[in-house]
Amino acid sequence: MKDQNLPIDAIYISVTRFAEKYGVSERTARNYCATGKIEGAFLTGKTWNIPADTVLPKKGKAKLSPLLERLRQEKQGRLKGGIYHRTQIDLTYNSNHIEGSRLTKEQTRFIFETNTLGATSENTRIDDIMETVNHFRCIDYVIDHATDKVTEAHVKQLHRILKANTSDSQKDWFVVGDYKKLPNEVGEEKTVEPKAVHKHMAKLISDFNSKGTISLDDVIDFHVKFERIHPFQDGNGRVGRLLMLWQCLQNRIVPFIISEELRLFYYRGIQKWGRVNEFMQDTCLTAQDNYKALLDYFKIKY
Repeated sequence: MKDQNLPIDAIYISVTRFAEKYGVSERTARNYCATGKIEGAFLTGKTWNIPADTVLPKKGKAKLSPLLERLRQEKQGRLKGGIYHRTQIDLTYNSNHIEGSRLTKEQTRFIFETNTLGATSENTRIDDIMETVNHFRCIDYVIDHATDKVTEAHVKQLHRILKANTSDSQKDWFVVGDYKKLPNEVGEEKTVEPKAVHKHMAKLISDFNSKGTISLDDVIDFHVKFERIHPFQDGNGRVGRLLMLWQCLQNRIVPFIISEELRLFYYRGIQKWGRVNEFMQDTCLTAQDNYKALLDYFKIKY
């Protein structure tokens, strides 16, 4: 059955039809969709659309990378002073700071370690605090789901977590956990119109998940295209950088954190990607070298 709202030439079946076809329960089929085990599956409202040529996902768990294994162990034990602790603070501080947060790195660390703000000599925005707490939860979500292939549902969930209980969540026109309703720009460049976001996001995710071996360039290319789509009203940069962490952890690529010092090079890299790829490649490789130094310090193989 073709649906006029679905990508051209794509044929999709329902969860019920998929379950009947492979002799599994509908609950199992939905779980396959929600955890990214069915490439190209996406939600329309509360209904999953599954590519008709999808085969039954293979059973068995992939072996975790040493980094992901350590992150999960330290997260579970709430260990302080390790790679999990450092990743939470460094990524949250830098990603929020790039987007205008006024919190210092020390305040970010205080919030993570003690759930308090620490000393402050100026007015502090509530949204900065909320989005810092929420970003910690987003990183936890990425670590928990890093072995799952990214789906639109995952992307929306990251946005929902990031923007929960912020002032944006109180605005009627701002949809937390869903795609934008109003057109927006990034760096005075036009982005995808709201009505076309789902189509572009579904293709972007499907194309990425259909690749065999994933390279650093594939991760960068996905990120740039995500930012050019700019699917959410706000929070696109942070969600996009969280997705890069996810994709690196999933594909045994050393992660990288775009620091404040690399911000302008990062923006230039996004703008020039597709014409002069070296700008973005060099920026990410520099950030990756910084993270490798942490892995060396904590004696984690990569």
